[in-house]
Amino acid sequence: MTDDFDKLSGLTPPKASTEARARALAAAMQAFDAAEENSTATQGSALPVRQSSIFNRIWSPIMNRKLLAGSALATLLVIPAAAFLTLELTRNTMLPGDTGAEIALKEEPKQKAAPQPVVTAKPDADEAHARAREQKSAEAQPVARTESAAPAAEPEADAMANQMMSDSLAPLSAAGGAQGRPTYLPAPVVTQEMQLPPQENRERFGKADSNPVKSVATDPVSTFSVDVDTASYAFVRRSLMEGQMPERDAVRVEEMVNYFPYDWPRPATVAEPFKATVTVMPTPWNGGTRLMHVAIKGYDVVPAEAPKANLVFLIDVSGSMDEPDKLPLLKSAFRLLVEKLKPEDTVSIVTYAGNAGTVLEPTSVKDKAKILSAIDTLQPGGSTAGAAGIDAAYRLAEKAFVKGGVNRVMLATDGDFNVGPASDDELKQMIEARRKSGIFLSVLGFGRGNYNDALMQTIAQNGNGTAAYIDTLAEAQKTLVEEAGSSLFPIAKDVKLQVEFNPAAIAEYRLIGYETRALKREDFNNDKVDAGDIGSGHSVTAIYEVTPKGSPAVLNDDLRYKTADKSVASAAVNAGELAFLKIRYKKPDGDRSELITTPVTEANAVPSLAEAPNDVRFSVAVAAFGQKLSGVTALSDYSYDAVIDLAAASKGADPFGYRGEFVNLVRLAKGLSGGGNSAN
Repeated sequence: MTDDFDKLSGLTPPKASTEARARALAAAMQAFDAAEENSTATQGSALPVRQSSIFNRIWSPIMNRKLLAGSALATLLVIPAAAFLTLELTRNTMLPGDTGAEIALKEEPKQKAAPQPVVTAKPDADEAHARAREQKSAEAQPVARTESAAPAAEPEADAMANQMMSDSLAPLSAAGGAQGRPTYLPAPVVTQEMQLPPQENRERFGKADSNPVKSVATDPVSTFSVDVDTASYAFVRRSLMEGQMPERDAVRVEEMVNYFPYDWPRPATVAEPFKATVTVMPTPWNGGTRLMHVAIKGYDVVPAEAPKANLVFLIDVSGSMDEPDKLPLLKSAFRLLVEKLKPEDTVSIVTYAGNAGTVLEPTSVKDKAKILSAIDTLQPGGSTAGAAGIDAAYRLAEKAFVKGGVNRVMLATDGDFNVGPASDDELKQMIEARRKSGIFLSVLGFGRGNYNDALMQTIAQNGNGTAAYIDTLAEAQKTLVEEAGSSLFPIAKDVKLQVEFNPAAIAEYRLIGYETRALKREDFNNDKVDAGDIGSGHSVTAIYEVTPKGSPAVLNDDLRYKTADKSVASAAVNAGELAFLKIRYKKPDGDRSELITTPVTEANAVPSLAEAPNDVRFSVAVAAFGQKLSGVTALSDYSYDAVIDLAAASKGADPFGYRGEFVNLVRLAKGLSGGGNSAN
């Protein structure tokens, strides 16, 4: 310490102004008053050092720096610090038995920090973000200088001194509270930026139990709507890449399977909108059952034949969209889509935040610069009046309606609608009424923490559209550019599948996935019941796990009081069939459905899984992974390593790397789950 004072004695302190002296004296008096208020605090600390050591910690690293020479900062730091330390050292006399306690300093900031904003219930989430940003901006304002004549280099000296002060006092935060004593830290010399409060996770997913094993004797018919959405896979991928297992309700196996492009056999002409291919093979996770794999491929519209498109971008610009993976990513994604459109297509832009507004009237893509400029001007702020936005978007779509073309609203949002209809059912009814006009609605989800997946699925399903989740620009490229035809150009709507199993051949069955798409048996022939839609080139895959008659894997006992009926007689007549597949669909502009039927026989079977095509085996690997993530007990003994081996062996051609990425995701899940075989 002697060396420190020797060095200090050689320095010439700056002349302090009257104002600076008054401020220093006021700070010292404030410190004295605060010390008196805490005079009854318990003494002592766990650190085995002398009380005066704090003086060395603060004084030496700061005063040894010549940066303080000639700086007004010396006046502001030295005088109040010396006064306060003197008071503390003289008042807190060591008691017999003390082991050398270190004295903590009470925090007396020059200006009080603004209180942390409180995140309220869902309807105020966007406002809470806005308030937090305003307070953050106010806190970040520079502190006024006390000496107008300070040299130009002084800000740098002050910053270094502040850092040295912070470094020298850092150990005190660990010392506090060792013996029940409150921890006091020195007041910051500069105001720190207020940290945004942790954002409440308000993500919501629809809950649906996995499909049960059903007995063919009592329930021989399975009916469901097709699903070409891919949102679940992208959401699962993001969770795993962020180091956490996805929520089970976020996993929809059919969306994971349908995420990948497959080279299923396709129809030759548009007169046959899609073609079904069935493959029967052994089940890799259960030797007593078989898989019935149904692959559907839609007719692929040639780009030159694609109809004119009338698109309305309905964009959420509420306050919660002010995140790098939300509005900025959204803007980049739509720029990619605009580049893909044809010159004769039209684009409109509607935004919603507090209320809806039209940013761009229907504009020909020939005027691409105007469209891109409108996208670039979007800024976040306000609450989320989603319902008003949807209403405004439909009005614009009707204004530029293309008869015989594609008329679609593309909703891009991070989640919820907190201004508008009182319930999801009201919003659903509003969209159902609008779709009758021939305008479809698709949903693109962005970001984490606020995404209402359940509502987005409802909107897309009832709007005759698709739901995708965009977590990266690469995903935007896949969804909006590479798969633009299937995303934008429908070839069939209200597509339903129904499978009837032959009780003479099949004892039990279980549909893998499609829990949220289940339909009643009578819904299949009811053209008033809405179902999924298939776009140009879309592929749809459905997989059943079936148990052959007489297999030891049968779970249900025979009925004691069963009686012969017509179904048994019919089964005898069609003894060569395993099942009968029916597909019902409507043309995009039609109201009456048409029917396609396909019998399933042993001619569709392969003797081993290895003899099935690569695409079939890879889709089975994806289905196995999805079931493990969603906790299906049937796969509890089927390891992640087995999924990896099956996927890697059947990867085949992978020009975009999607399948290689999938294998890596399974490895991540294995590590995060502890590497066990459990589905948990």
